[in-house]
Amino acid sequence: MRRALDAARNAALAGEVPVGAVVVLKGEVIAVAANAPRALSDPTAHAEMLAIRAAAARLGRDRLEDCDLWVTLEPCAMCAGAIAHARIARLYYAAPDAKGGAVEHGPRFFGQPTCHHRPEVYAGIAEGEAAGLLRAFFAGRR
Repeated sequence: MRRALDAARNAALAGEVPVGAVVVLKGEVIAVAANAPRALSDPTAHAEMLAIRAAAARLGRDRLEDCDLWVTLEPCAMCAGAIAHARIARLYYAAPDAKGGAVEHGPRFFGQPTCHHRPEVYAGIAEGEAAGLLRAFFAGRR
């Protein structure tokens, strides 16, 4: 989670919402990404999406069934869908997102009968630090 938090800090410095994501394979970090929708002019450039794309490219395959995803914020519906399609084994996330989250909030994506893959989910890891980054970022925008 430390690497994901570092990526989130870098996103904030770049003017992006501070979210970072890391894909790990057998204890090795294979992809690190930060939110970049503004920088890339791409509304799908969430940290999770970029990390999943980078991991898939590095491994040369679309299925990441032996990988873990660490992210600083509860994934949205788009990212939860990508996690399911990539067959991520385990999802670790820091802060919950009552407005935009789709794991324990909103549609609870992985609990839907149409979801064909459900990762193991572990929430609340470094929650205070991740939530603090987000609060500070948005307080600076008000």
